[in-house]
Amino acid sequence: MSEPKEFKAGFVTFAGRPNVGKSSIINALLKEKVAAVSSKPQTTRNASRCVLTTDDCQIVIVDTPGLHMPKHALGEFMMREAEGAMGSVDAICFVVEAGRPLGQAGESILALIAGAKAPILLVANKIDLCRGKDGEERFWRHIEPIRERIPAAAIIPVSAKDGTNLDVLVDEIAKHLPAGPAIYPDDILMDATERFLAEEIIREKIFEVTEQEVPHSVAVMVEEFKSPDEYPEMKRGEIRADIIVERPGQKAILIGEKGSKLKSIGTAARREMEGRFGYPIFLQLWVKVKPDWRKTALGIERAGYRRR
Repeated sequence: MSEPKEFKAGFVTFAGRPNVGKSSIINALLKEKVAAVSSKPQTTRNASRCVLTTDDCQIVIVDTPGLHMPKHALGEFMMREAEGAMGSVDAICFVVEAGRPLGQAGESILALIAGAKAPILLVANKIDLCRGKDGEERFWRHIEPIRERIPAAAIIPVSAKDGTNLDVLVDEIAKHLPAGPAIYPDDILMDATERFLAEEIIREKIFEVTEQEVPHSVAVMVEEFKSPDEYPEMKRGEIRADIIVERPGQKAILIGEKGSKLKSIGTAARREMEGRFGYPIFLQLWVKVKPDWRKTALGIERAGYRRR
């Protein structure tokens, strides 16, 4: 009779350029939406922890902001979040987009990844876009220069969209985790407060409905959060949040004609929160202008960006 497998538990971070699909991979692994996703870069701004528990291991996944060259204090905060996560995990999944070069700042990102102490798994996402007669050639043409620069323990082509090789990814991550008991209870999917999740949901809905220039200069701060869990006499949750922008024109875009855009953001956010939190919600959104809030350390702290 064979010996049972030794249980493993540890931390892994998903790092890479903005918009390569890190959060989409995490959502696909957990089979539930736990990370904000958008077609626009910089959807993830804080490092957050998600938890995947199987029969053999528990992987605590640290989702980080996309690696980029910062141009303001917010960008510097995001890079500190990413670098801090890479310095405190058992393995790093360096996520790239299959069949595409790293693009701008590629050399700096490769140097940062190559200097990490943890084992590196090179994860090529969106492999579904590399199908066809020249797909394999295009895949290796862009992977080889990366593989030559970083000491990858494995190369795993995956697709968050259709689930290709996600089981292989889990097995490869588990190889680098230490033996030991689970860190979190096995029914935990995310180590975050409902207030934090509410901010992420609202910001994601803003990304979905606004023009390109607004999302990079928007922050969300939940100023009031009351739930039936904390107040049993309440039949619904009550959330009041400020949406912070840098210019009056951005405020006008967010509000829309006769408040139509802000209403659609609020409706979409409320519906998702109710599904996630499990109770009715009354949501109030206010748009406030704070000029150049992204450019100073005090500005980003007042906008709610602090190390968790």
